[in-house]
Amino acid sequence: MQVKSRHHLRADEIDDLEADIEAKTGVALNGDAYEMVELADAPFDVVLVDGEPDVVQFDAEAFLTVQGANRHEPTTGVVTVDAGAISFVSDGADVMRPGIVEADPDVAAGDLVTIAEETHGKVLAIGRALVDGPEMTGDSGKVVESIHHVGDDLFEFTV
Repeated sequence: MQVKSRHHLRADEIDDLEADIEAKTGVALNGDAYEMVELADAPFDVVLVDGEPDVVQFDAEAFLTVQGANRHEPTTGVVTVDAGAISFVSDGADVMRPGIVEADPDVAAGDLVTIAEETHGKVLAIGRALVDGPEMTGDSGKVVESIHHVGDDLFEFTV
């Protein structure tokens, strides 16, 4: 990925970003330095928090990266999958109902969510909910579209 530009965020941009991330994930980011990295050849930009790629922006919608979610442990917007779904989700597959053991009931269709595995709570992917949280468990159907996962270009991103 080619870096188009880099700049530090202003105090008001940092306040907005921190409030947005906390509202979506329950994570209170408290970094000393926030740097926007705009990429020329990717559909997202990255925000470095104290030098770490903790936040991604998809069309100006900020959310934690997989690394950021594992560093800061979100408490809301989490969809938990069973051991049988781990390899599929880690490879970028969309999440199907039979693999879900729990979903935050406050998730609404269209929300970005973190997808974690049930045994250790490690985040495997970030996705967009296709249905509301209470409708995620069941026998069949796709319920979360994967947009960022372990091992993809964003996960491998370094500055």
